[in-house]
Formats: sequence, C-alpha cells, structure tokens
Amino acid sequence: MSATAPLLAMRGIDKAFLGVPVLSSVDLTVARGEVHALVGENGAGKSTLMKILAGVHTADAGTIELDGRAVSFTHPLQAQHAGVASVFQEFNLLPELTVAENVHLGREPKRRGLIDRRAMVDATAAVLADLGVEDLAPTAKVGSLSVAHQQITEIAKALSQGAGLVCMDEPTAALADAEVELLYRLVGRLRERGTAVLYVSHRLKEIFDLCDRITVLKDGRLVDTTATADTTPDDLVAKMVGRRIEAQFPAPLPGTAPGEVRLKVAGGGNDWVDGIDLEVRAGEIVGLAGLQGSGRTEIAEAVFGIAPFTRGAVEVDGRPVRITGPRKAIGAGIALVTEDRKAQGLALRQSVRANARMVLDANARVHSRRRLARVSGILSSLDLVARGEDQEVRFLSGGNQQKVVVAKWLAAEPGVIVLDEPTRGIDVGAKHKLYSVVRDLAAEGLAVLLIASELIEVIGLADRIVVLHDGRIAGELPGGATEQQVMAYATGRAPE
Repeated sequence: MSATAPLLAMRGIDKAFLGVPVLSSVDLTVARGEVHALVGENGAGKSTLMKILAGVHTADAGTIELDGRAVSFTHPLQAQHAGVASVFQEFNLLPELTVAENVHLGREPKRRGLIDRRAMVDATAAVLADLGVEDLAPTAKVGSLSVAHQQITEIAKALSQGAGLVCMDEPTAALADAEVELLYRLVGRLRERGTAVLYVSHRLKEIFDLCDRITVLKDGRLVDTTATADTTPDDLVAKMVGRRIEAQFPAPLPGTAPGEVRLKVAGGGNDWVDGIDLEVRAGEIVGLAGLQGSGRTEIAEAVFGIAPFTRGAVEVDGRPVRITGPRKAIGAGIALVTEDRKAQGLALRQSVRANARMVLDANARVHSRRRLARVSGILSSLDLVARGEDQEVRFLSGGNQQKVVVAKWLAAEPGVIVLDEPTRGIDVGAKHKLYSVVRDLAAEGLAVLLIASELIEVIGLADRIVVLHDGRIAGELPGGATEQQVMAYATGRAPE
C-alpha cells in the first residue's frame, strides 16, 4: 500500500428507502491519522452514510475499501472486526458493568477457563493511558459516569478491538464546556497515534478547530470536499444550505424598539444564584451569557418556577407575582423553551397537533377556544415542515421539533418567553430560521430572555447581554459586544 493511499474510500454510494433516494453517488475518503468532518443539514444523508459504514445499512450501489481491500458489511460486528468503530449519540454500554467489563464485553481474557479480571483491568488501563485519560478508573461502574467518560469508554472499547477508524456522531451534543475540552484532547490523541476520525457535527467552531478536511452533503449528494484551511464558516454554510447567508443573524425588524418592562427581578436568589437584578422589556432580546455552571439555566428555572427564587421579588408587566411553580409562571404569562426538547419539551409519540396544544390543554388559566383555534396558524407561521398535524413529532427533524416546542408556548400568548439553548442539536439552516423566529417574537412585543452556549448567538441576537459568574451578575454589555468582552466578565474579570 502507498503511504498516501486513503484508509477509507467510499465511492458511488447509493441508498434508497421505499424507493425514495437518500444517497446518490456519494464519494468519501479518509486518510490515516486524519480528522475528517462530515457536515450538512438534517436530511442531507450524513447518518445514512455513517450507518452504511457501520454495517447498520447496506448500500444499494457503490464500493467501500478499507486499507485497499474491498469490504461489504451486512452487520455491525463485521464493521467492528474490520476496524471501524462508531460512537453514536446513544451509547452501546451496559450501565451496571464496569468500564473494563464494557470495554472487553464478549472478549474477556481467560485464565484457566475463568475470566481474568486483573488482566482485563490492566488492559483497559493501558488503553486509557494511551489516550491520555488519567481520571477514569477501569473499575468504575459505567452507570455512575458522566456523559464524557461514557464516551471515552466507547472509544476505549473501539481501540481495544484494533479500530483504525473511529466515527463520531455529534460527540459534544450533551457535553458541558469542560467535557468538550476533554474531547478535543482525545481527538488530538487519536490523530497522534494514527487513528482516523470521521467527525459529524453541526457546530462549526468544532469543525474548524479539529478537522483537517470537510465533506459537505446536501439532499443526499456530495457538494464538496475541501481542506479546512481553504474555506471559511460562511462558505461552508453556503454549501450546506444551498444559498449564501451573508448576515448569519437577521437584523431587528423595522419598528422594533424596547417598550415597557415586562419582566423584572429584584434581588432574586436561591441556593444556586444570588443578587439577581434583571429587566427585560417588551420588544427586547436580553442574552444571558456565562460559563457552564455560572447560573444561566438556574435563572431560567427560577423565573419559570421549576426551582423558584426564595429571595427577592418578581414583577410581570408591573404586577408583583410570586412564582412558586410552572403553573403560576404560565398563568403570569411566562413561557420556557427548555434546552432538552426531547426529554422536557415534547411528547415524542404524540402528534404535532397534540404537542402544539399541550400547554393550553393542561392549564385552565390559558385554555380557551380562541387560542385553540390559533394553533394551526401558529404552526404555519413558523414554516413547520411535516406531513401534517397528525404526524408524530418523533419523526420530525430537530429543527422542526423545536418549532413545535415554540408553537405550544406561543399558543398560550405569553408576554415573556425564556429560550434556553433554542438551537442545540439542529442544523445551520434550521438555526437561521429560528433566529428569524426570535426576531419575530421581539417584534410582536414579547420580552425575550435568551440563553446560548455559543457566544456568537448571544452577541448576534441580543440587544443587551447580561454576563454571569459563579451565580451572580458580573456585568452587562450592549448587543454586538466582542467575545473577549463577554469572556472577561464570565471569568470574573472586568473587560479592558
């Protein structure tokens, strides 16, 4: 084999389901020791291509070569034995077993006919040491681990099987900031040891931080493969969505201007935050920024009554309110779009219509025939893409699921809407649409409190930015402030 030959070469890959083409003549090559990004909007074909490589699906046409040898996988075990490991968002681990037991499941070392647990622990420790992981014990129960350490266990299992190619599907979707840094180091270590990584993510920063080359898919077809150094985020977005987005964040709509104060918190505090003085006006978008654990989500949950303020005062539209739970918040005109739409925002096996009516049907204070009659119009105004209102929401894309979450709250006609990570886990095209939705909400006179881990979203959308540090407000900046200014407050310093 030539040293320059690719480790993986997929050529002319076709796949259709029930006669509907999902992939058409897709080519993908990955070199040894390369971190290669696979990007595209939801429905572009990324997951299908990865599942063909993992042996979950079989291609209808095309060829796959690994290390110069033609392969064809009809079962995931075949892919694993050939050196292809896939780490999907849903981990394939047994929580009641230890790290070592999961890493060697089905391949336990034996001594005199019995499992050699000492050899299993030592072998796992060696793999973890090779990855530069020092804070994960081979004897720890997987069920007690963080998401990041479960991910490391999956990768250790793959490497212990001799994997030369590790495929990662949205690896940071459920990780905290500190855990993302750990994943960065891990990917770097894989590159150093010559392991190839196929990296699927919607987060452009990660793509440009980690990846050597980028392959873009759109509507099941190959758009381009390019060196990361030879492109820009704007160019990449244009390739993914099929149009150029010159301004990623839409400007405020004409006539939008802050009005009367709709939400006011004075001296708010509980076990997690303290001394919170905050105002959000009608037509205004106020961003909450800060590092993981700074108190952003805790303020959202306090305002909505999930973990209420136990100190201070709250006013809505100039009236004092005592928010002791979500029902009180809904009755006061407050809505919360939670960061985990699948676990907290939707009934996945119910229809679009049932989910969009959920808040109205469950709360007598906001239920009315007039509001129920508006549900279809709200869904239409959000440009929801679905077969119909009877379709179960689990079959929608992430972006369309998020639109249903927003619709269920708009149906209740709130005056204040809190958006906690509204674009998490959705593609760039859907993000751009949700940015427009946020602008529309402000234009309609709602007070919008926006929380986002991606600073560029807060900076690009917010009229004002309130920065938190260790559960307290560290400072306030105007919209359009620099990332450096925000991070100075977020790390406990004053911006220069």
